[in-house]
Amino acid sequence: MTLLAASAWSWSPPLGRRPPRVVSSSLRAIMMSAAAQGNKRAPLLPKSIDWTGTATQSMRSHSVLAAPPQLPASFTVLGIETSCDDTGVAVVRCDGTILGESIASQAELHEEWGGVMPGIARDAHAEALNRTIAEALDRAGLQSVADVDAIAVTVGPGLEICLRVGTEAAKALALEHEKPFVAVHHLEAHVLMARLACQPEPPPFPFLTLLVSGGHCQLLYSKGVGDHLVIGSTLDDALGEAYDKVARLLGLPIGGGGGPALEALAREGAPDAVPLPVPMQRKKSYDFSFAGLKTAVRLAVQRAPDEVRETRAFRAGVASSFQHAAISHLEQRIKYAMKLCAEEAAEAGDTPPSTLVVSGGVASNAELRRRLQLLCDATPAPAPGGAPWQLLVPPPRLCTDNGVMVAWAACENLRLGTAHEAEGQMVRARWPLGPPATGARRAREADAAKRKGGELKRSQRATAKQQEREARGSAEARESADSLAELKRRRRAAVKQEREAQEREAQEREAQGSADSLAVMAKVEPKSLAPPTPL
Repeated sequence: MTLLAASAWSWSPPLGRRPPRVVSSSLRAIMMSAAAQGNKRAPLLPKSIDWTGTATQSMRSHSVLAAPPQLPASFTVLGIETSCDDTGVAVVRCDGTILGESIASQAELHEEWGGVMPGIARDAHAEALNRTIAEALDRAGLQSVADVDAIAVTVGPGLEICLRVGTEAAKALALEHEKPFVAVHHLEAHVLMARLACQPEPPPFPFLTLLVSGGHCQLLYSKGVGDHLVIGSTLDDALGEAYDKVARLLGLPIGGGGGPALEALAREGAPDAVPLPVPMQRKKSYDFSFAGLKTAVRLAVQRAPDEVRETRAFRAGVASSFQHAAISHLEQRIKYAMKLCAEEAAEAGDTPPSTLVVSGGVASNAELRRRLQLLCDATPAPAPGGAPWQLLVPPPRLCTDNGVMVAWAACENLRLGTAHEAEGQMVRARWPLGPPATGARRAREADAAKRKGGELKRSQRATAKQQEREARGSAEARESADSLAELKRRRRAAVKQEREAQEREAQEREAQGSADSLAVMAKVEPKSLAPPTPL
């Protein structure tokens, strides 16, 4: 089994849209030929299915199919996950049975760096992938990839160089073994895990989804497989990222993830030990923000005396206070989203949701589960009867990145007839799960208009103040100019007076000198004026 090098792709789907729902002519021929021969794994779809599709189809578009395929319960999918720092592979049956799985963690490799290093993660994926595939097949009781019915892989969103490792391997295996290929959206795979956990009676669509992980924090109105509306997203840090950074700030070991370490420490502290603000508490918004809370934690730690900062009791109090504020922020946004989902359903004429699905790595947090359960128990659902909301959270081991969620997402898509062209399939580092919800978009537009109006008023006030300052400055300048002119006039008058005084003094001195000369001459003896005596 070899991994192909990344190839140069000639086609790129538009941003926010899913790869085309098509099957290559060669793959279709293989499937139909095998079906005619009675191969038990080959008949993926009936011949009546219309496999037409275009590059502009969105994730919401399932109407191109004439009828959904009838997948047997024994249909198996090999799922591969390499979007970040965990190499996950699993074999899952379409009835929800996990036949075998394997995960290769890279936590120890990245611990010394304080975060995931993409280059190191890529190399670790390339090294571990063949081994994890072999382990998953062995635990499933299968001899080789040829024994599965389809191959699925995460193509985005995530770290591009890591996604390429898994995608290229899956493409090579699909082409080598002539298997259907399914490109899976990483976030949707997390969303659909709740349906796997509840087999054989999965929660019906629609439902409200809270997706919380190290890289994502979103509220979604999930109307169906491939049909999701984005209610709110984080404006800065994801919650899992905030957990990691606070854990690092408190000096906690993050080899197994900062979230579990901080959660364990928080159990020893009180949620009100350190006063921390709940982000955006006075703002009715569907979006999240954790950067300000993270900064408040850092300032609280820095301001604490040295003898207090190093104590475990203080750090436990900080951890508990941070966790309390972060979850309170989530609760507030979820309450807003619950009302919005009811409005969206009423506007579309759909059944209102009554289930809250929480998935992603942070969903394994026990305190988060407890708080959200209390929230759901205390909140009546919009459905008739006024029953409370139902909370569904996958088992903790299935909340983090794994191959099971990829394989199961492929099963859900294959039931709708969704498969993809393996050749030329690209990875998507950024890939929105869906368009914004109508109510959320209106709220953002209203908020933007409000901000624009506020900015206009502030600009007008600033302009008026500037004009006032300029007018005051002009008056002061005129007054200053007049004062300067008056000062100059006075100085000139003083100089003139001084000069005139000096001239008068000079004249007086001259006149006094003349008088003195006459007086001297009058005192001269007459003999001095007599004629000389003859000889």
